[in-house]
Amino acid sequence: MFPPFPEERAQNICLSMIRQLENGALSLEQVTPLSEERAGIGVMLGALVCADSNGNEVVLKTASGFSRALAAHFDDDAVYVPPLVTPSQIENALSANDDAIHRLTAQIDACDDEDERKSLVAERLRLTQESVAKVYALYSFHCADGSVRSLSDICAERCGGAYPPTGTGDCCAPKLLDYAFCHGLIPFSMCEVFYGRKTPHKISGTAYPPCDDRCGIILPAMLGLEILYRDSDIIVVNKQSGVLSVPGKTEKDCIVNRVRRLFPTCIEQPAVHRLDMETSGLLVLSFTKEAHRNLSRQFESGAVKKEYVALVDDILPARKIAKHGTMELYFRVDLDNRPHQMWDEVYGKKAVTEWRILDVETYYAPDGRRRKVTRVLFLPHTGRTHQLRLAAADSHGFSAPIIGDTLYGHCAQGERLMLHAQYLAFSHPITGTPMEFRCRANF
Repeated sequence: MFPPFPEERAQNICLSMIRQLENGALSLEQVTPLSEERAGIGVMLGALVCADSNGNEVVLKTASGFSRALAAHFDDDAVYVPPLVTPSQIENALSANDDAIHRLTAQIDACDDEDERKSLVAERLRLTQESVAKVYALYSFHCADGSVRSLSDICAERCGGAYPPTGTGDCCAPKLLDYAFCHGLIPFSMCEVFYGRKTPHKISGTAYPPCDDRCGIILPAMLGLEILYRDSDIIVVNKQSGVLSVPGKTEKDCIVNRVRRLFPTCIEQPAVHRLDMETSGLLVLSFTKEAHRNLSRQFESGAVKKEYVALVDDILPARKIAKHGTMELYFRVDLDNRPHQMWDEVYGKKAVTEWRILDVETYYAPDGRRRKVTRVLFLPHTGRTHQLRLAAADSHGFSAPIIGDTLYGHCAQGERLMLHAQYLAFSHPITGTPMEFRCRANF
C-alpha cells in the first residue's frame, strides 16, 4: 500500500535506530522463546513523528511482531511503543484448545480409517479456528476519528469477515498509529525500515511501505481513508460507498474532513470534484491552492479522463441495446423533489455519456436471491449531477437502474449502489506529469 504519511523524517530516525543497534546503544530483547525456524529472522523498525496538542514533537518507535522489544541504553525522549497484544495474552487464548489439538494430531497420524480420519481432521480444524478467533478477538485499534474498532469489525467490512493473515496487527504501522490516536497525537511522518540479514524480498537499511496483506486491511479503517497516492500537492483516495465527498448540511463526516483531520496543513476546501455518497472509487483532492486551481481547470475543460463500472439491473443485450455507444441527455434539478434530477430538453444541462457493455453476469443479492444483470463501463464526457445513474435509469437512457440506487431504482436491505469510479487520469497540477490511477471495484 502507499505510505500514508511523508517518510523522510521518520526514515532518518529508523536509520539512526539501526546505528544504535549496531553500536549497542539500543538492543532488541527476545521476550518469547526463540524457535529454531525464526532464528536469524530480521525485523521491521518503525518510527512515527507526531505533534501533541501544544505543537510539541513526539517521536514514537517500535519493532514489528510481539516476540522482540526495543530497549534503549541511553537517555531517549522517544516513546517505545509495545505490542497491542502481549505474548502472555496470546498464549492464554491458545492454551484452552492446545492440548486437544495436539491429541487430535497424534490420533490423525495414527489413524487408518479414512472416515474416522476425516472426522478427526474436521474437529481439529474447528478447534484451531476457535483458537484463532480468540486471538483475533484480543486486537482492537484506536482510529483517527476517536473510535476504537475491533479486528473482527474491520475484517467484516474490509474482507467479508474472513480471517486475516497471521500477524495482522503486529506490524509497526498499526502499533504506532494506535498509540498516536489513543493519545491525541497528530502524525506527520512515518516510516518502516528493515533490519537484519538480507532476504529475497528485503535489504537491511531499506525503507518499505506498509504491507498490503495485513496493513492494507487495517490502516484504511484506522485512518478513515484508503490512500492510493499522496505527495505535497495532492492526495488520491479510494472513497468507500456510504461516505460523503464534501460536508453536507447536517452530516459533517466526509472525505474532505477526513483528509483535513489527517493533514492539518491542507487548505480548507481541497475537493476539486466529488462522487455521490453511495458511489465508491477514485477521488483526487488538493493540499494547496495552486494545485486546487490547476486541477479545477482540468476538470472544467474536460481534460480529466474518468471511467466507471456499474451493475445495471437488467439484461441489456436482450433488449437489443448496442454493445457500445454514446448518449446525450438533458436534465435539471427537480425543484419539488431535490436532489432528484428530471428530464428537461429545453432548460436541462447536456450530459454526454459513452458506454460499453462488458458482460452479463449473475448477481447475488444480500437475501441470497440471484438474477442476471449487465456489467457496464461508463465513460462520462461531462460531469453532471447523477449523470450515470440517470443514463441507466431514465427512459431516455437504458430504462434500467443501477443496482442499489436509492434515488432512481431500488436498494434492498444490506445493498449498496453498484457504481464505482475505477479510472482517473490527469496531469499533475504542479509538475505537469501525466498521472493515471486504476482501482478495481469490490463487486
